[in-house]
Amino acid sequence: MKIVSIIVPCFNHGEFLAETLTSVFNQSYKHWECIIVNDGSNDWSEHIALEWSNKDDRFIYYTQSNQGVSVARNNGIKKSTGSYILPLDADDVIHENYLEEAIITFENNPNLKLVYCNGKKFGLENESLNLNKYNYKDLLLGNMIFCSAMFKKTDFYNTSGYDNDMHNGLEDWEFWIRFLDQESKVIKLEKEYFFYRIRENSRNTIKSELHRNINWQIFLKNIDIYKSHYIDPISQIKLSQTYKNMYQFSLDYRLGNFIINPFRKIKNWLFSKNEFRKKNPY
Repeated sequence: MKIVSIIVPCFNHGEFLAETLTSVFNQSYKHWECIIVNDGSNDWSEHIALEWSNKDDRFIYYTQSNQGVSVARNNGIKKSTGSYILPLDADDVIHENYLEEAIITFENNPNLKLVYCNGKKFGLENESLNLNKYNYKDLLLGNMIFCSAMFKKTDFYNTSGYDNDMHNGLEDWEFWIRFLDQESKVIKLEKEYFFYRIRENSRNTIKSELHRNINWQIFLKNIDIYKSHYIDPISQIKLSQTYKNMYQFSLDYRLGNFIINPFRKIKNWLFSKNEFRKKNPY
């Protein structure tokens, strides 16, 4: 049986880590290892991780100085022995049947690149994530795949891994952009097998200005990919729903409309006047 390596980076998640690891322990598919990478926590995360590694030798614990989630994930994958990889954040939870159904899906689809599923928020919110079905061009404009998707380790090594320079979020989206392409076969399981914890300090953690900067970082790093799929990628991004939701109420968006609207009114007035003259030449 093929082993699934579940990679759990942890930075001060001691309050939630036991619940996350319990969801791994309860998997119906038993051929897994769980690599816990303590990214320089200063809470009781190490104590929780060692409890679980002593309880079951499938839990394997490593520690490193604080270097960020990308470095922790990359190091965890390098230390893993499994054929398949499933990243899992240390405050989230997976359904007991997620590994089993993902493995079956891979076995039934030899050319499959990635498996993800529907998900649900829990904690301070309780609603479905409403993820779209995978389409690569849509992925370039907005992420529809959370970090906890399963892929082959051999495919991971065809990339440079998660970007170690991305410390402020969206590193999983940037990785999917490089990991996948237009020809990649991706399957979304329709059941809600992933549960994303919403807590007080996790809401809106990426402020709009920082979010824009990260988006530009992703775009500029992968500009050749964007150019190969869109003749005018910036215009296309502006038309996307993600962009509209992000910018339509921002100050720069409103200011831009404030500046442009008077010229639009003059243009419309001149057009109407010319049309009137055409219809009434005398």
